[in-house]
Amino acid sequence: MTRLLLASTTLTATLLAAPLAAQSSDPALSFTLRGGVASGPAYFGAEEYEVKPDLGFGFNSVNIGPLQFGDPDPRTEKLGFGLRGSFNYIGMRDASEYDALTGLDDIDAAVELGLGVGYTTRNFAAFADVRQGFGGHTGVVAEAGADAIFRPSDQLTLTAGPRVLFGNSEYTDTYFGVSSSEASVLNPAYDADGGLVSAGMEFGATYQINDVWGVETAVTWDRYMNDAADSPIVENGREDDWGARVGLTRTFQLGF
Repeated sequence: MTRLLLASTTLTATLLAAPLAAQSSDPALSFTLRGGVASGPAYFGAEEYEVKPDLGFGFNSVNIGPLQFGDPDPRTEKLGFGLRGSFNYIGMRDASEYDALTGLDDIDAAVELGLGVGYTTRNFAAFADVRQGFGGHTGVVAEAGADAIFRPSDQLTLTAGPRVLFGNSEYTDTYFGVSSSEASVLNPAYDADGGLVSAGMEFGATYQINDVWGVETAVTWDRYMNDAADSPIVENGREDDWGARVGLTRTFQLGF
């Protein structure tokens, strides 16, 4: 599923997770969509916050010929190792809209596509994703995290755990660097090297109303690290970024 990360929206779909023996009576395809709203910084390091749409997607099961895995019931725990598809969208940075970006170039919207792996037990989950950027940046990022999982009831699940984001020099210099042609008293020239970009925490809650509908919420906190933290863009803005989202989920079951 998805959450708001800094100035971006991240969509993660679990492709394979603890394959189960699908039954002939199961739907051909079962998946869950989430729609809602999220709040986060207008750009990486911004003092201003924006409210944006929040979207999420996750596979529950596939039962098409020899391709059979998962369980159509969204309440079924998907335990063990799994392959993840990871998608991230970073909105355009328009320097003319923010005084702190005066003199800096605009950055087009970017899309990041990649894969990852995850491991889940009843009380613990961990993941690691790698994505390639297209559009506004063409760098490579890696994200990893882990969660403790608490289940106060059959319907309510709580999660909490650390998150880290790494980026290569092309990524960090795009969002945190200042070229010589952009340099000013406000934002002096700065070359941002790759490495650990941010570290933080995520706290989430999922309430499954019934077999079809649910509610998901999350709060994230991230602190910029290393060259990202030393960037004049961050020094003129915020070193800590907060995000929050809430959305309704609906499970769909399709037969072919």
